[in-house]
Amino acid sequence: MPSTPDLTKKGAALAIGLAAAGWVVGRRLIGRGMPARSFSVRQGAARRRQLATMGGRAGGAFALHRARRTFAGAERRQALDTRFEMRTAAQITETLGHMKGAMMKLGQMASYLDSGMPPHVREALAQLQADAPPMSGELAAGVVESELGAHPDELFLQWDPVPIASASIGQVHRAITTDGRAVAVKVQYPGIDEAIESDLGSANLVFGGLGVLFPGLESGPIVEELRERILEELDYELEAANQQLFVDHYAGHPFIHVPDVVHELSSRRVLTTELAEGARFDEVLSWSQEEKDLAAETIFRFVFRSLYRFRAFNGDPHPGNYLFRPGGQVVFLDFGLVKRFTPEEVDTFSSLVRSMVLHRDVESFRRTIEEIGLLKPGEPFSDELVEEYFSHFYEWVLEDGEATMTPEYASESIRRIFDASGPYGDIMKAANVPPSFVIIQRINLGLAALMGELGATNNWRKIAEELWPFVDGPPATPMGEREHRWATHR
Repeated sequence: MPSTPDLTKKGAALAIGLAAAGWVVGRRLIGRGMPARSFSVRQGAARRRQLATMGGRAGGAFALHRARRTFAGAERRQALDTRFEMRTAAQITETLGHMKGAMMKLGQMASYLDSGMPPHVREALAQLQADAPPMSGELAAGVVESELGAHPDELFLQWDPVPIASASIGQVHRAITTDGRAVAVKVQYPGIDEAIESDLGSANLVFGGLGVLFPGLESGPIVEELRERILEELDYELEAANQQLFVDHYAGHPFIHVPDVVHELSSRRVLTTELAEGARFDEVLSWSQEEKDLAAETIFRFVFRSLYRFRAFNGDPHPGNYLFRPGGQVVFLDFGLVKRFTPEEVDTFSSLVRSMVLHRDVESFRRTIEEIGLLKPGEPFSDELVEEYFSHFYEWVLEDGEATMTPEYASESIRRIFDASGPYGDIMKAANVPPSFVIIQRINLGLAALMGELGATNNWRKIAEELWPFVDGPPATPMGEREHRWATHR
């Protein structure tokens, strides 16, 4: 974040962080004997504890497997991997079902934020972020055959049964189509959709602690919004449509690339896309600062152009969802969590920017956040405190000038969420998160965390003015010039 003296003194609210915290608090309070009715989970609590224990055993076994694998030779590693592969839907349900798949997804969502969280929350997130063990090649091929009507060896010119990546609800295989295209085939674990859908019916167990931490928070809309987003990720047909939206919008863009979707080889549980190449985020961190600045500018432009120009946001700004090439070229992956905003919602975001950034009109800003339910009318907070607290979200664009993003900002922001004894404790507990802000808040903190890791420097205000339709400013950088030419001649 901009390296100004008071930058790390501002707080914020993040729905995903709140959800993780609520889950932690809920678990711990129940463990201390608090009545289950406090979290609306009296029915079936014993069953869920039993299932959680079973899932814990499975997760512990995989952790031991990975530890053994570290000290094994290549042939032994392959043997260990084969022995540990999930070979049936029942194994998948036991290992990843019963909240494991859903909680791993939440852990993924919050994984880049954990450095600023209290130790007990970091400990919980570490459990949620564990990689899923792979399913066997035969089982993956069976899913493809049941979904697309033929074995992968018949559908593809070449099919690699060894996955190149695994995640919370599926894994990815390399393949070559019959017309010679290199593709990535994402295959969903069989049965994981039913397990997650079933357990999300008891989502209050996950989010029940929110009311304990934040008395002013209406947790119901947050629970429903996150439930919808997680369930949407189970539908690869929807993800294909989401990705196609971005493919079409960014067609021919000079430095933003979204892999093409191969619709004829995709279904509800199989998604086939162009196989993209590039460096991972960890490698980019070793690149020159000039290259890191260019990569950061591309991500910044992608986020805010998508939000303000066609009202959609790829809601998973996770380092693993990018591939990087020199010169600011970035490939954007994983469109399972996409939020499409209404014109009214984007108008609200625009109104807040105009009030806080362009006009510094705190009274207008306060009226707007009270109208949308972010803060209840009549709360005993001065306008000065409201400005100090909420201006955090706009720090990188408040001033016209170069600013350097730092990881300390994102960490301090997360600490402020949980530090009820700090200077913003009262307003933090009184603030609410409207449904439309559940995903938008991830822009603020997720983007700040990525930019901070990159140590990116730029005039973010001028770049933002290019992308805000209500300003529509001229190109501010060489990349802006290239993007302007692309947008003009589309």
